[in-house]
Amino acid sequence: MKLPLLPWALLLLATAPGPGSGPTAGAQESCSYRCGDWNEQCSCHPTCSGLGTCCSDFRDFCLEISPYSDSMMGGKDFVVQHLNWFNSTDGVICRFNESIQTRGHVDSLGLVHCVSPLLYETGRIPFTLSMDNGRSFPRSGTWLAVHPNKVSQTTKIQLENETRWQYYGTAGTKGNLTLTWQATVLPTHFVTIELWGYEETGRPYSGEWTAKWSYLYPLATNVSNSGFFTFTPKPAPQNYQRWEVGAIRIINSQYSSGEKDVQALWSNEHALAWHLGDDFREDPVAWARTQCLAWEELEDQLPNFLEELPDCPCTLAQARADTGRFHTDYGCDIEHGSECTYHPGAVHCVRSVQASPRYASGQQCCYTAAGTQLLTADSTGGSTPDRGHDWGAPPFRAPPRVPGLSHWLYDVISFYHCCLWAPECSRYMRRRPSSDCRTYRPPRLASAFGDPHFVTFDGANFTFNGHGEYVLLEAALTGLSVQARAQPGTTPEGTQARGTGLTAVAVQEGNSDVVEVRLADGVGVLQVLLNQEVLSFAEQSWMDLQGMFLSVAAEDSVSIMLSSGAGLEVSIQGPFLSVTVLLPEKFLNHTRGLLGTLNDNPTDDFTLRSGQVLSAGASSRQLFQFGADWAVENASSLLTYDSLLLVKDFLYGPKHDPTFQPLFPDETTPNSSHATEVAELCGDNHFCSYDVAATGSLSVGNATRTAYQLHQSRVQSLQSVVSCGWLAPPLNGGKEGIRYLVGSTIHFHCDSGYSLSGAEASTCQADGTWSTTTPTCQPRHSYTVLLSIIFGGLAVAALVAVVYVVLRRRKGNMAIWGSQP
Repeated sequence: MKLPLLPWALLLLATAPGPGSGPTAGAQESCSYRCGDWNEQCSCHPTCSGLGTCCSDFRDFCLEISPYSDSMMGGKDFVVQHLNWFNSTDGVICRFNESIQTRGHVDSLGLVHCVSPLLYETGRIPFTLSMDNGRSFPRSGTWLAVHPNKVSQTTKIQLENETRWQYYGTAGTKGNLTLTWQATVLPTHFVTIELWGYEETGRPYSGEWTAKWSYLYPLATNVSNSGFFTFTPKPAPQNYQRWEVGAIRIINSQYSSGEKDVQALWSNEHALAWHLGDDFREDPVAWARTQCLAWEELEDQLPNFLEELPDCPCTLAQARADTGRFHTDYGCDIEHGSECTYHPGAVHCVRSVQASPRYASGQQCCYTAAGTQLLTADSTGGSTPDRGHDWGAPPFRAPPRVPGLSHWLYDVISFYHCCLWAPECSRYMRRRPSSDCRTYRPPRLASAFGDPHFVTFDGANFTFNGHGEYVLLEAALTGLSVQARAQPGTTPEGTQARGTGLTAVAVQEGNSDVVEVRLADGVGVLQVLLNQEVLSFAEQSWMDLQGMFLSVAAEDSVSIMLSSGAGLEVSIQGPFLSVTVLLPEKFLNHTRGLLGTLNDNPTDDFTLRSGQVLSAGASSRQLFQFGADWAVENASSLLTYDSLLLVKDFLYGPKHDPTFQPLFPDETTPNSSHATEVAELCGDNHFCSYDVAATGSLSVGNATRTAYQLHQSRVQSLQSVVSCGWLAPPLNGGKEGIRYLVGSTIHFHCDSGYSLSGAEASTCQADGTWSTTTPTCQPRHSYTVLLSIIFGGLAVAALVAVVYVVLRRRKGNMAIWGSQP
């Protein structure tokens, strides 16, 4: 959504509305139907708490809930906070997305409960609440639906030995299956255990293509809620066997089997091998091969989604540094032990953050411990692209955009058919080949950190320590805007330092949400705001938002991934924020602001709004004026003003404070008392030494030194690498080496009975070509046979010669005898 440009902030700048202006008098007295609205006397906007302007019933109508998130599979009971209901009610109805209704209740303590519905999407889902059985819905809040794999294990059914479940019926896998759950999560003595199946029907890539969960049958009814259940699977009736992907659900036995949107626990979605029919159990390999061939035939009829996928990064270092476009694949994560079940030989995989634009497909890239990309052409552990992106794609809801589930149907269950249940993996790999990296181009990188110092996309660097709010980056190409607030630091003695640092960073791209990351009141604590509302990450560290994804990997670091492929990394370094912006190559010649003009020319990075360019050798005072020229304007500000101090200093006050006089870098004088310590700490890092001079703090200087080192390390990781592309082994032979980057050499050999015709090795050259083509392996004859033929031939020739000589001599003797008397 495109937010109105801070109407609440602009109103603060105006006089209070007189009689007849603004909302009606009745509307101003309550937040009923008004959540999100700003008003000076009675506000229902998220900022009202800090400004002290909330309506008295703000918390009664603008709802906080606990928990605020769970799986999109639904069935989660959550409590509305701060709303105690002791009046009579003829029904509590919770309505999600203005269309899906679930029935809530009021408990004995007067707390209002809702149940989350089964959804086919992830992200923030608006909901409204009715306390009169659906006649009115004056209260509203937000529910966060998440990918099933991102839900805490304690809130899910656990399939004990899950591999056994998914191989059940294949050779050597029979007997009982067991599932467990936390019995206290379901407040009942008896439960029903059900199987649900997932399918997508209709013509692919048409409006008829539909996603659907269906209740299939109960595994058990009215059994004790003990948290433990064991059973022996039986083949499903014929009419249920078309479902090969599904999940188990447990509900209170008081509900009817298959009743939707009631409090429940779900298992992970999984391959339903254990429920398949007798034909599977009698010959699972033949059954799976038939399914694999059918999938192969279907794939050949579907559009080629591979053409619009981005190429993979060439190295593990690039993949981990390109955080705007690629993110860790949780199924193969080097930070969590590299348990890469489906990618043997890999230590880390990443997935493309954004699904492809037309087919909503996803890229996957896997790497070895040496940092080399692992390709399916060389190993079954190679990375495989996905027809359905595992994380889904907006607007979700319909195939192939359903998070997790579309991926299961088009990429995972077919892997079971071809690779795990039948020896037909080559068929799967031919239709899910790894992408190499020949067309991969690393993103461009710019950073701001410390007091603050800026390194532009083209590598120019400068210090600008203004006090105010400034444009770091604008790019009309996608409507991208990144803004930052800078405030003075404090010396160790408690006085105001002559330097400033970043305390807030905000970003929006086109019609996306606005995300702001700022330093909270507490020292070293990050606070994240979504559309001016403070977010909690107590339950989820990943959020699907409008036009972006948000990830909080630690308490001191936030990653923002935008739909254009641009990315932001905001972290705490010392007393200030450090921000890194990554832009794909398409932003060339489309940026302006303090982070410079991205065009591979650092001499024009100090460009004013007017278009005037300061010289690369401009003085620090001239650069200070350059920075001041990029002050944010109130009408386009993305930053939040939710305290009287922020309103006073940054809304009423100038966006650039002309009264603040910093310490200019080229006017600093060394502090003799710290000279030795500064030299030891900073060395030749002038950012570090300047920050010690400006703040009087060695710890601030050290934080700046660390931030600059991180910037340099990431720049190094994102250096371009030349790839020559995959090189095939010779037919009837093989090769040594799976690295195809410049300088790498591949060696060839032939199988027994063949000899090599051509070069024994080929090296990747700087121009992206191989030094030689793949040689061929020619059949060769046995030396014994060859020698036998040679010596046999010689023997025959010798014999012929001997016979000839003997015959000649005999003929001569006969002539002599005939001439005697």
